[in-house]
Amino acid sequence: MLKEIYLAGGCFWGVEKYFSLVNGVVETAVGYANGRTANPTYAEVCAGRAGHAETVMVRYDPQVISLTALLELYFEVIDPLAVNRQGADVGRQYRTGIYFTDGREKQIISRALDALQRGLDAPVAVEAVPLDNFYLAEELHQQYLNKNPGGYCHIRKEKFQQARDYSRK
Repeated sequence: MLKEIYLAGGCFWGVEKYFSLVNGVVETAVGYANGRTANPTYAEVCAGRAGHAETVMVRYDPQVISLTALLELYFEVIDPLAVNRQGADVGRQYRTGIYFTDGREKQIISRALDALQRGLDAPVAVEAVPLDNFYLAEELHQQYLNKNPGGYCHIRKEKFQQARDYSRK
């Protein structure tokens, strides 16, 4: 049975591309999560009026890759100390977050965040809360970096190869 986790890590274009390369991830989609408005547009989210985070839905096969492994990969491409910012992107829509739909995953997420915190000297700024809502982004944003290989991305290119090569469960 497939599972889903929703990950916000700055601009969703790069985060989506990164996770789409991971063995065991069967589907990704970009959208807007945990905001105040229904069916927001990209312009509304970027203007900060909607309260949503740019987020990637990651559907994966837990027989191939675990949630713990996905979170380890996620931590590789975010600055966990940055508040409302990743790379050159600044604003509440670029906050980092782990949004779950299965309450049993909360403990796995908490353990992963605790392990991450142990290696840092400032508080981790990644929110970990249940998914309240998720709205698909406009079609032009779906698989954006596949459609626009030279498009903006805050994730370094070598991280994409790391995602392709990752095979731990």
